Amino acid sequence: MLERDFTHVANFTGYMGIVFDLVQSANEPQRILDIPAGNGLLAGRLRAAGHDAVCADINQEKPDYVYADLNAPLPFASESFDTCLCLEGIEHVVAPHALVAELCRLTRAGGRIILSTPNVQNVYSRFKFLCTGFFFQFAPDQARLLQPGERRDRGHVSPLTYAQLRYLFATRGARLVALRGDRWKKKWLLPWLLPFLGLGWVWSRWELARCRPPPTKDHRQMLRDVFSAPALFSRSLICVYRKD
Repeated sequence: MLERDFTHVANFTGYMGIVFDLVQSANEPQRILDIPAGNGLLAGRLRAAGHDAVCADINQEKPDYVYADLNAPLPFASESFDTCLCLEGIEHVVAPHALVAELCRLTRAGGRIILSTPNVQNVYSRFKFLCTGFFFQFAPDQARLLQPGERRDRGHVSPLTYAQLRYLFATRGARLVALRGDRWKKKWLLPWLLPFLGLGWVWSRWELARCRPPPTKDHRQMLRDVFSAPALFSRSLICVYRKD
């Protein structure tokens, strides 16, 4: 059950390390927005690597943080950043499409948005939903109903799949260029769930073959992504979008 007004991880996590490497892959200093910045550990490492990292969060953890509510317009000018990071944040907002629009607004043309969120479509989450009706990390005690004007963390209120995220970013002119995942979740379940994954693989391709008009290259890529290791097994899904 939620207790603290604002929650964030206390250590430099695996998904932070993956995102750091993704930022570094551009091989150039960047102006980066880290929102929600949480404890600031990722931003600190990015600054040490020569990037101009701006931290924004509702928790005001440190004096240099810009106050920003993910449920409201963000306090930055359009196309202010080369890269926008939003790690484990979008699942906390009631209108994910509005946050996606803001992240794309703040990113310059050719820039990247890197987002992570709990992976509700990994095999463990699918099994949990089948048995309980709730996705992994989205049980009823993970959400808090706020009063108007109340400044607290809502918790996990918006489970989002790979396909939903891809569509929302596409509506704002940002295309998926990379899909990653952090540590695998509940690997011991794999032997029992493999038959169902095999059935799903055949079923999905049968559905695709029946599409009229015929599926596009983009549709086929989406299907490959949905059955990729990051989508099937990782705890958090890490998506990289490039703004056209």
